[in-house]
Amino acid sequence: MKHIKAIISIVVMLLAVVLIVENLAQLSQKLTLQVDLYFWDWKTEPMAFYFVIIIVFLLGILIASLYGILERFKLKKGIRIISKEKREKDKELNSLRNLPIVESKIEDMEVSEENQD
Repeated sequence: MKHIKAIISIVVMLLAVVLIVENLAQLSQKLTLQVDLYFWDWKTEPMAFYFVIIIVFLLGILIASLYGILERFKLKKGIRIISKEKREKDKELNSLRNLPIVESKIEDMEVSEENQD
């Protein structure tokens, strides 16, 4: 499995390199990003298209990482709650296991069942 992952990674990297080399002229074109809102207008300096792609990629990694961290905290909180419930249930189960069995109560139950029939 490790070899298959390595081969797939190498193939993906080679494809990325080929796409970059083949499209270098288009990727080197200058762009200007512009935001026009009612209350705010903003315009960047001209920059290469590949630079914009790198920025967007890094922003995606940052957002996905933050989402992953938040999800991890939620899962840890859930694990903590479930562990606490498990400890309480184990404590209750152990207390029930340690209760003495009383013969007189069993006999009384049998007598009451016979009387009901």
